[in-house]
Amino acid sequence: MKRVLLLVISCCLFNLIAAAYHIIGGEIYYKTIGLNGDNTRYRYLITLKLYRDADFTCGDRQGCIDKFENPVVANVYTANGTIVLSSVYLYMSQVVPLIDTLKNPCLAPQAQHLEVAFYTATIDLAPVFGGYYVASQRCCRGEKLANIYDSEHEGSTYYTIIPGVESKPYNNSAYFNKDTAIVICNSMPFKIDYAAFDEDGDSLTYSLCSALTDGTANNDINSSTPPPYNSTVRYIPPYSGTNPMGGSPGISIDNKGLITCTPNKPGKYVITVCVNEYDRTTKRFLGIHSKDILLTVFDCTTKIVARFPSVLNNCSETPELKVPIPNYSNSGYGSTYYWTFGDGTDTLTDDRTLFYHQYPDTGIYKVKLVVNPHLACRDSVNGEVHNYPGLKAGFTTAGFCKEDPISFNDTSSYLYGQITSRTWNFGTNDSVRLPAGDRSVQYTFPKGNVYTVTLTLHTDKQCEKTVTQNVRIYQVLPFAGNDTILAKGQTMVMQGSGGNVYTWQPPDGLSDPHIAHPVLTYNKDITYVLKVSDLQGCVGYDSISVKYFTGPEMYIPNAFTPNGDGVNDRFRFIPVGIVHYQFFRIYNRWGQEIYSSTDFRNGWDGTYKGMPAPVDTYLWILKGTDFNGKEIFKKGTVTLIR
Repeated sequence: MKRVLLLVISCCLFNLIAAAYHIIGGEIYYKTIGLNGDNTRYRYLITLKLYRDADFTCGDRQGCIDKFENPVVANVYTANGTIVLSSVYLYMSQVVPLIDTLKNPCLAPQAQHLEVAFYTATIDLAPVFGGYYVASQRCCRGEKLANIYDSEHEGSTYYTIIPGVESKPYNNSAYFNKDTAIVICNSMPFKIDYAAFDEDGDSLTYSLCSALTDGTANNDINSSTPPPYNSTVRYIPPYSGTNPMGGSPGISIDNKGLITCTPNKPGKYVITVCVNEYDRTTKRFLGIHSKDILLTVFDCTTKIVARFPSVLNNCSETPELKVPIPNYSNSGYGSTYYWTFGDGTDTLTDDRTLFYHQYPDTGIYKVKLVVNPHLACRDSVNGEVHNYPGLKAGFTTAGFCKEDPISFNDTSSYLYGQITSRTWNFGTNDSVRLPAGDRSVQYTFPKGNVYTVTLTLHTDKQCEKTVTQNVRIYQVLPFAGNDTILAKGQTMVMQGSGGNVYTWQPPDGLSDPHIAHPVLTYNKDITYVLKVSDLQGCVGYDSISVKYFTGPEMYIPNAFTPNGDGVNDRFRFIPVGIVHYQFFRIYNRWGQEIYSSTDFRNGWDGTYKGMPAPVDTYLWILKGTDFNGKEIFKKGTVTLIR
């Protein structure tokens, strides 16, 4: 039971930890909503905002996480670092998408897609000297950030300061109320309004500052470290909190919260803005508030290229003169496309999807495409439309047996042109190209199978069309059995196979010449031819020879010559009326077994352990059972001659 409980707890912790990996920024702030019921404590509404890259799905290190976790945890400390409230759970109230698309027809389309989640909780705190810190700490940041070392292991700290009794415990903190995504292009100036809002009208000053880590020595766990919070992330030189992304001119923020920069290197950068809050009446410092967020710098440069097929053939089956017009141009967001179609008509569109143009007649038309016709980044291309539709492709087949030639007949037609030749491919290594007048062709397939047969039409209008069919070829594989030696008076069941209908010729000695397994009762040498056909009517033939000897008996030679001349190269026995073989063994003159087998068809080839056996006389023994059930045992000698 303890193991099960530990496993459940571990899984819950893993989900809480792993879900933090995709968080790319955040801030935490508060609003005083009055005193509690006994008027001894102030009640504060705590809000935590977390940002994530909504396009992030999978990472090399962090796995695939595509959602915010809920709830998240914060802790409350006094100014001297004593924890007052631990594990304050903030629950998600809403998620807002932040989307920006680069709408420049001369630049590559780019999009920035973020999401911000709002978490809230209400806490009651008695006013104390020095006030409180409310902090939410976590690991980890996004992967492969350009300005932070090992960013997927680098933590975050978001905190806010509630002033003490010596100052303004009923304060409302400043916060950044403008949540936007912005597409930033390398080598192009940008500006972001990063001004904060303060409900009390306090005085605010701005600076770029260092992003805070979570103080856990880069462990992959969330943490709860007390203030002061001065542990910063490890910036990659030359980047720092005040120079988080470089640029020329570099990034800066003015006294109204406006960030400006002309970046000089694409990448993902964490930017942190700090705002100092002062009581406008007393000039007293109330606290510092910070927010960090990820800014992605895209390479937006592109070459605007008009692209359209140099020759577009309308080879459709229907006779319609309406032509599909594709647009393969490389262009920017909001680019426009000016078409002239060569028939006295034109059109201007901002849509790059396929469209159709209705021509008045067949013919060859000159087409021109201009991208961004009224901009400096315009480009153009010329092409032709060959409008000769009405090309239909098809063919029929006749025959389906392997042993017969299969006929193919072209049924194609061309309304506005002529078919000049045809190429047949039979799904094997064979193909043939025939002139216009030859509509039919025959082909004999090598074996039964399913073949993909292809017909390609060639025309006088540069149109080609291909049609395919799967053609099943049936093949009968007849088997009449192995040639056999029988003893006179011995019967045998024939072993025909390979089809559905069987005919044996001649019928002599067979119990039924029209079945697969007739009983043979005969005493003269004979050869049978077996005709086998299947349900499709395909036919095949095989034969078997049956020889009769006096028996039961074993006919064994007394010498053989394994010299490779093809004559008497193997020593084997000829069984007559023997239905079972127990062993056939050969020994040399010292009693050493050098061969053993029950396969009378193969026999001994005169070798021992892969080497030629010496010329000598060898002893053999043989044991078997005849068709009457009588056991037969024989032995003798054989001379090996080379």
